[in-house]
Amino acid sequence: MFNLKTSLTVLFAGVSLTGCFGANAQKTVPVTSNTPNKILIVLTNHEQLGNTGKKTGFYLDEAAHPHAVFTQAGFEVEFASPTGEAAPIDPNSYKLNDPLNKQFVNNPKVMAKVKDTLSPEEIKPSEYKAIFFAGGHGTMWDFPDNKKLAQLTAAIYEQGGVVGAVCHGPAGLVNVKLSNGAYLVANKTVAAFTNEEEEAVGLTKTMPFLLESKLIERGAKHTEARNFQAHVVVSERLVTGQNPASAIGVAEDIVQLLK
Repeated sequence: MFNLKTSLTVLFAGVSLTGCFGANAQKTVPVTSNTPNKILIVLTNHEQLGNTGKKTGFYLDEAAHPHAVFTQAGFEVEFASPTGEAAPIDPNSYKLNDPLNKQFVNNPKVMAKVKDTLSPEEIKPSEYKAIFFAGGHGTMWDFPDNKKLAQLTAAIYEQGGVVGAVCHGPAGLVNVKLSNGAYLVANKTVAAFTNEEEEAVGLTKTMPFLLESKLIERGAKHTEARNFQAHVVVSERLVTGQNPASAIGVAEDIVQLLK
């Protein structure tokens, strides 16, 4: 099995990924054999951090690390966003001492796609085996209420695909309903940026809602590790992670489900 984390042992020493398979986990329903070998990464377009006057966007690690996992596993990756326009990088995450981040931003083909993302209306669900929501605080404003994005997510899941999200990325899942009217996250075990972590970064009152609380409200069983420690959960074909340290683990588990 492909395992990027093994090849980056020195870089990521001290980060232990916690895989938690929910009690209701089951073998993935295979997508049809003629489905293209593609994964969709969804990024936020929102760059204002509430009324703080600060910039936000998508968290670089949470796109760059999964992108490396997916591409090295042989998948083609496309980028989407709620508006189909440029996706801003959270300045606080722009750390190019991380080799995967540097590789990502120095790749002109990748950055061209980030600056001109696909809109949900342009995407055919049948062309993707998985959809992955990268985090960053910007997602809390523009992911939840985008109906086209929610419909796209439900379609990929119900065709047998995998849905993944990390950190604040699960904001894109809170209003996703399946064809039976149930929320995608209902009765599934999930991980996301916790209320405690939001308090620790001083943004509890800035956020339009608290992600952990909203997921619980939607019927999910929320689990967590200590603040900022890696924690990944697989529940059926839904893979979620708590924070940036969980990004590689989420991506690897998505790849595993698609094997």
